[in-house]
Amino acid sequence: MKSEMNDLMVLYPDKLWLDLSEQEQQTAWQISAQNHYSNPAARWNAYLNCLCLNAFLDWLKEEPDLGETPKVWPSDYQLPSIWEFVNGTCLTVGDLRLVLIPSDKSNLTEFRIPQEWVDIPNWVANYYLAVQINLEENWIGVWGYTTHQQIREKAKYDLMDRTYLLDEEDLIADINVMWVAREVCSVQKPQLKMLPELSSVQIEKLLKQLDHWTPDLPKDVSEQEWMALLALDEGRQDLYQTRLAKHKGNLVAYSQPLVNNLSKWFQNVFEGGWHSFDTLVSSQQNTLAVQFRSDATLNEVRVKGAKLIDLGMQIRNTAVVLLIGLTSEIDDKVSIRVQLHPANEEVYLPPDLKLLLLSGSGNILQEVQSRSHDNFIQLKKFKSPPGKNFSLQVTLGDISIKEDFMLEKLVG
Repeated sequence: MKSEMNDLMVLYPDKLWLDLSEQEQQTAWQISAQNHYSNPAARWNAYLNCLCLNAFLDWLKEEPDLGETPKVWPSDYQLPSIWEFVNGTCLTVGDLRLVLIPSDKSNLTEFRIPQEWVDIPNWVANYYLAVQINLEENWIGVWGYTTHQQIREKAKYDLMDRTYLLDEEDLIADINVMWVAREVCSVQKPQLKMLPELSSVQIEKLLKQLDHWTPDLPKDVSEQEWMALLALDEGRQDLYQTRLAKHKGNLVAYSQPLVNNLSKWFQNVFEGGWHSFDTLVSSQQNTLAVQFRSDATLNEVRVKGAKLIDLGMQIRNTAVVLLIGLTSEIDDKVSIRVQLHPANEEVYLPPDLKLLLLSGSGNILQEVQSRSHDNFIQLKKFKSPPGKNFSLQVTLGDISIKEDFMLEKLVG
């Protein structure tokens, strides 16, 4: 923990301060890099939001009185289509909705809340948290929070970047007050005027008008039309895909491949978008939990990791969960089971979805393909010794996503 952060904790004891390790920064960079963005500003926005989200969720896990599991809204795999356009991440805790809005500016004197989080009816939240990220000193500070009502009553609107502005002194510094208010008062979602309903012709026109990134809205697109398009999950996803296609030659992505070290899973360390199975299931995958736990062979697996694989950039709203079970053997090898399940409460996998096991040199060792009504598909159990690399590949039509793995010798 840096000296500057210690000083800030003394000066502002009511604010929340979180240490930020270099490993956490690297993990957030790798996670955000698994998706493409049409411009560097969106890419950096995704990184900051990923850092902020991970740190805040880790802190919430230590809150004994929270009572309910926080969930990302609308879902993890839809976040890139939000971060491409807007700064901020929404979490739900029961009926409570809060939005984390990070900034890496060194001197925060005002809180800027993007208009979309305030004026889009299905995006609106109860609370908005001002989060400062200091990458040089390795800390995150929550400077305070405000309510939707307070934004409406006190905030100034900046036409230049379409944000609502509040001074720092207008924020409530101690976020514990937010939890107390939740217990004392019933949570009610703010009521807003509905946005205009867009016809299919209007949507197609907007997709053409907004197909390339600019810091400002085109003059022939109104704020109401812009927000109405983002409010539609399909419309927002279509715009995201359209921009990626437009900028296909210079997509912003992390070029260095990540090799997942499975040995760390035995110490409950998951990186690169992987989570412990229980963490992923408890947050969103109820159907998945039933399927996985009903498999007697996997109930005996010592370590289980899971990752949400997003195919939605090319095939709308399609995501699957890749599950890996590990068991250490007496010969220093690790027994590995691999399954692929539908995500987002879907019952069946898409047909013709392939799961492949590749050697370190890229040769196909196993391959399995889904049929029209498969709840999941799996590879035959295999063993891997320390020092060996292998890959798992998920393929659907022209779409192919590969995850690389390695094993070190287990200690203990």
